[in-house]
Amino acid sequence: MTDQSALRALLDKEAIRELGLLYSRGVDRKDGGLLRTLYTEDATDTHGDTFDGPADKYVDFLEASFPYMRYSGHHVCNHLVSVDGDSGEGEIYALAYHIIPDGNGGWLEDFMAVRYIDRYARGEDGRWRFAQRVVTYDLRSRRPLQTPEDAEPRPSEPSFEILGSRLFQRGPRI
Repeated sequence: MTDQSALRALLDKEAIRELGLLYSRGVDRKDGGLLRTLYTEDATDTHGDTFDGPADKYVDFLEASFPYMRYSGHHVCNHLVSVDGDSGEGEIYALAYHIIPDGNGGWLEDFMAVRYIDRYARGEDGRWRFAQRVVTYDLRSRRPLQTPEDAEPRPSEPSFEILGSRLFQRGPRI
C-alpha cells in the first residue's frame, strides 16, 4: 500500500466513523433532518423486531417516536471499518439507553447492548452514507423507572446554543 492509498483509507475510515457518530447524535438530539442525510436514497434499515424497511421510512418512524422519548443516549464503543474503493463495511458496538412510556402513565428504562452491522457507500459528492443497516440486540433490559423526575424533558439543547460549527448544528450537513 502506498502512502497516498494508506492516507485515503484513513480519511475514508474517519469519515465513516463520523457517520456513525452523527447517527447517534441525530437520534439523541431528535434531529430527523440530520438523519435523512446519512443514508443513500435506496438504503434499508433493520432494527431487530422494531423496524425493517426503507431508511427514509425508518426516519419517519423515529420522528413519530421523538415526542415520547424523554431521553435517548447512544454511546458508541468499538467501530471496525473496512473500505474498498467507494464501498465499505463496518460493525459498531454501542450501548443505547432510553426512557420511554410504559403505556400505563409511567416510564421505562430501556437499555440495550447493540451492534450495527453496516454497509457504506460513497456518493458522487464524496460523502459516505449508510447503504444498509442491520441492528442486532446482544442484550436488552426494560424495567420501570424508579425516579420519575428523571423522565422530565430538558428545556433546551445546550450544544445547539454553545457549539458554533456546522457539525453541531441541527439539520442537514450539506
